[in-house]
Amino acid sequence: MTFEVRTRSLPDRPAAIGSAGPFTLVLDRPADGGGDGLGFNGGQLLYLAVAGCVSNDLFREARALGITLHRVEVTVHGDFTGDPAVSTEISYDVQVAGDADDARLRELVARVDAIAEIPNSLRRGTPVRLRHAEVTGDAA
Repeated sequence: MTFEVRTRSLPDRPAAIGSAGPFTLVLDRPADGGGDGLGFNGGQLLYLAVAGCVSNDLFREARALGITLHRVEVTVHGDFTGDPAVSTEISYDVQVAGDADDARLRELVARVDAIAEIPNSLRRGTPVRLRHAEVTGDAA
């Protein structure tokens, strides 16, 4: 399956709507950074991608093992530094409650840490490249 996501800015605004199929969210910069302060910035989305992937994978793998999870919380930590700014090391904490003993839940967390797609993509340095740019200026 190939993924395609898109952002489209609001008319004459820095805020944008991000979409993937029928799902949407608001992207923006903080007001003190020239945005409208209406939504997630790119760094937050990067870290949210890590948290979302780990959370989803915990439920997927638990189901495959016959474990019912009652609660999952993933908290991701990181920062951006430098010029151009890049992410510092990303770390995350997991809280899991389910119908298995502690040892089995720890094994589940370790398995997901080893196989989660987004963390592994970052760990392995997935290349990112500009494929095409279309520009339309209004200056004569």
